[in-house]
Parts: sequence; C-alpha cells; structure tokens
Amino acid sequence: MNRVNFASSDSAEISSPKPMTIGQLARQTGVSIKTLREYEHLGLIYTLGRGENNYRLFNDEALWCVQVIGILRSLGLTLKEIQEISAFYCQRPGELTGPRLAEKLDQALNRIEARLSDLESVRQRILDFRRTHAAALEGLAELPLYSSDPHRQTVESAS
Repeated sequence: MNRVNFASSDSAEISSPKPMTIGQLARQTGVSIKTLREYEHLGLIYTLGRGENNYRLFNDEALWCVQVIGILRSLGLTLKEIQEISAFYCQRPGELTGPRLAEKLDQALNRIEARLSDLESVRQRILDFRRTHAAALEGLAELPLYSSDPHRQTVESAS
C-alpha cells in the first residue's frame, strides 16, 4: 500500500509506483478532494496532467507537495502566501527560499498577535459585561440590552 509518513516534518517516506487519481491522493494524504482541486488550481501540486479518462493524475511528487503545504499551513501561512513562496521556489531554483519564508512567517506571526489582541479585547468586554449585568444574567432582573426592544414595547403597550 502507498503511504506518506507525516510524523516527521523533515522528510516523507513515499512510495507509489503508478499514477494516482485525485481520490487516491486524497485517501493517502487525508486531504479532501475539494481542497486538492484548489491546491492544483493554485499551482501548488505537481501533476501529471489528465489521463485518457480525463481524470487528474498525480505521482509521489504530489504527496510531497501536500506535505509541504500542510506544514506551511500549520505555521499559519495563507494559501496565497504559500503560493507566493512556491512560485519563488519554482521560478528561482538556485536561490534560497528561507529568507522569503522568514518574511511570510513574520507576517503570520503579526496576524496571530493581532488576533490574540482582538480576542483579549473581546474577553475583557465579556468580563465587564458579566460584572455590570450580574443580576440580570442570574435571572434576578431584566437585562437592559433587551428591555429597550422597540418591538416588544409596542406589543406590550398594545396588550
């Protein structure tokens, strides 16, 4: 059976002597067919083209591509960033990719730090809201947020 060992991020143990369909690639990698099609559309996966039956065909190289994409996604890179790094890697085979990747990792880290800051702000708003409206949240009073509903006021005054 053809396998990819994803346990190590350094290298994959790959063996697949004949071309695979996208379904076989999906089964071997655990990545959905829809996602693989997107990767192929973005030019992120090496492909053999299409077979006589018009099925997309892949070989071991596609397994490597999916592994690399998975590693980069796990580091917070967007598909667009991965696409940019991949284009650089393919178009400039003699140049080192590390510095480009470092830039993208810095961008990912900045996004994560901004998101953490946003989440901390939301967390603080929740804590403040709970403190301010403790009685209403315990069911001991009406929550002012809802008591000002114009629809409910109209319905209640009509009764």
